[in-house]
Amino acid sequence: MVLNITSIKTSSDGMWQGDNPLHYAFPLLIIQTTLVIFISRLLSLFLKPLRQPKVIAEILGGILLGPSALGRNKEFILWIFPSWSTPILESVASIGLLFFLFLVGLELDLTSIRRSGRRAFGIAASGILLPFLFGIGITFLLRKTVVGADKVGYVQSLLFMGVSLSITAFPVLARILAELKLLTTQVGETAMAAAAFNDIVAWVLLALAVALAGGSHKSPLVSLWVLLSGTGFIIFMVAVVRPMMKWVASRCSNSGSNAEEGYICLTLAGVMLSGFMTDLIGIHAIFGAFVFGLMIPKNGEFAGRLIRRIEDFVCGLLLPLYFASSGLKTDVNKIHGIKAWGLLVVVIMTACTGKILGTFLMGVLCMIPAQESLALGLLMNTKGLVELIVLNIGKEKKVLNDEMFAILVMMALVTTFMTTPMVMAVYKPARNIYSIVHHRSLKESSSHYLQTLKAELRVLACVHGSRNSPSMINLIYSIQSPNTYSNMKLYIMHLVELTERSSSIVMVQQARKNGVPSFESAVLKANKVKIRSSTAISALPTMHEDICHVADKKKASIIIIPFHNQWRRGNIEEEVADIGLGWEVVNQRVLTHAPCTVALLVDRNVVASILKRICVVFIGGPDNREALELGSRMAAQPATKVTIIRFLMQQGDNENGLFKEPEVADTEKELDEISLEEFKRRWEGEAEYLEKATHGIKEELLEIGQSNEFELVIVGRGRFPKAFVSGILEREAQDSRELGLVGGLLASYDHGIGSSVLVVQKHDLAKEDQGRIMFTQHSV
Repeated sequence: MVLNITSIKTSSDGMWQGDNPLHYAFPLLIIQTTLVIFISRLLSLFLKPLRQPKVIAEILGGILLGPSALGRNKEFILWIFPSWSTPILESVASIGLLFFLFLVGLELDLTSIRRSGRRAFGIAASGILLPFLFGIGITFLLRKTVVGADKVGYVQSLLFMGVSLSITAFPVLARILAELKLLTTQVGETAMAAAAFNDIVAWVLLALAVALAGGSHKSPLVSLWVLLSGTGFIIFMVAVVRPMMKWVASRCSNSGSNAEEGYICLTLAGVMLSGFMTDLIGIHAIFGAFVFGLMIPKNGEFAGRLIRRIEDFVCGLLLPLYFASSGLKTDVNKIHGIKAWGLLVVVIMTACTGKILGTFLMGVLCMIPAQESLALGLLMNTKGLVELIVLNIGKEKKVLNDEMFAILVMMALVTTFMTTPMVMAVYKPARNIYSIVHHRSLKESSSHYLQTLKAELRVLACVHGSRNSPSMINLIYSIQSPNTYSNMKLYIMHLVELTERSSSIVMVQQARKNGVPSFESAVLKANKVKIRSSTAISALPTMHEDICHVADKKKASIIIIPFHNQWRRGNIEEEVADIGLGWEVVNQRVLTHAPCTVALLVDRNVVASILKRICVVFIGGPDNREALELGSRMAAQPATKVTIIRFLMQQGDNENGLFKEPEVADTEKELDEISLEEFKRRWEGEAEYLEKATHGIKEELLEIGQSNEFELVIVGRGRFPKAFVSGILEREAQDSRELGLVGGLLASYDHGIGSSVLVVQKHDLAKEDQGRIMFTQHSV
């Protein structure tokens, strides 16, 4: 069926009236979008075990839909991607591309580039200069070898070739660094800063190339006017738009949701208007969107809110259409014959050599170890979507013909695909190594237990953000008592979840720049607590590896982690979204693999003040003895009143003994009595000790929690006599998999309990052998 694009209607009247929806613009666009998303997601699933970034699957998906594979079937092209639909598909894809470049500009923080120093600047400069020099030879070779390549001016060809060889895809690089757990290492920080600078220079060079190549004009004055207009546009953006966006960002942060909606709509309109202005100048619409993104302040909440509003729609729905549009132009069959494939190998080798060698040499000159310099070179060789954008503009401006375009697309695909495996082979900070894990506990770190003045309590405190900080500060202050026990060294780890979203990279940059929020407490400094902070940036399934590795490396005696569900019923919607159920897996794996004692803090905003009334529930067993040791430390604080409530089985109820094995029962009983006698002897007259005989402790526990007499209740997670908790049902004890039955009951929101809860688990040597293999991760 031959169709004229001017006669194409938007919607059909339906199949019952004889209309084929595929002959109408909007239904066909729906089918095209669905097919593109399905194929790219399917390929992404297959490539995930190879740890490849999503952009590889999206580029491959676009190529598969084009004339290289499925597009060879004429019926498929006629029905799904007819020629009349191309302008519609490309227009929608261009909107996605416009906003994606705006997101790229939002991700680039110019202040962080300035802070990165001469090292990152030098690496970026050498990573641009040497590939450009190599591009001279490649341009000459392509013009002599590829038919029709010499029809374009040498300067235009050189600029496009130089940009395509020297560019580094900042978003793709950030994702690869995150996958390899290198974001917080020196290599990762240097690579991110150098790539950010590289991106800015590359876009400026691309604007220059477009200005020189654009249009059919023959007068060089036109290109000069384009360049002058582009310079004026940038000056206007910096002098006028940037202060205006600072004002908008500050107003948005201090205003309500209705006002925020208006400011965000104003900003999105600014993106499109900036794109229109640069297109009017003759550069390209995406350049205006990119520059506008750079003008948005990065140090407030506005940028993050803006990204959360648009990134899923842009990156998940519209951007894949751009890959499809690009794939429809890519015909790998144009690379035919030994000469063409040999040319492809030469281009790939030249691109890799120029980028890797230039970065490596500058890295060595900057006194970076050779292994890290080589890893930097491999990382900076990442191409991806940004490369594809450059090539599509080159093809659009008639600088690249079909064969050159196909060769350079394959080059971008190969160089990006090889980055992850080659970096893993060359630089292995996250390799698996065998190490003996030395299990530690609070008891072993007490100076009165070790009988030495050199004893030091090492605490690893994990926080999700500023909302945890006050509670964690006051809890640690209650544990620290330098006049009585060992000194304290505090390691604070800010846990940042890394997802596939673009905003996660912005969040990473913000976390790195700001450090751990609100944790430089005057209270802790007054007690001379040594504080060291770090940031763990990882996907949730592997977050526990970072925590356990740091705990083992720093020889921590206890890990304190916030319980995720404490915000489940909060009033602030953003907080509920931030702390998701995925953290449940993190907590469970930390409890399983930790080399030391673990404490989970269920904060009900009571710990936000200095703790004065603390209750330790003692039933018996190793976890309860560790909880008792923690309470003993807190009893040393003059302003804190600690109450120990020991529960005993009433006579005649314990016919089978506390444990199944009598000898184990005797040993545990003896250890319990020793710990209790030591506590009573040490804190006689200062701490309160109570004993209660009961058949089951469910009602007793609820009474303790509901009385609001105590600000914090400390309990052991498990390994106590089962007869005590026989009345507690698992459905009553919410989240018992993490907190145990007793902790889960006290943490439940169904019983009106107002006290915060601290659930303590001593490492279970029966679960994991002392000589197990730990998967140690990168240095923090």
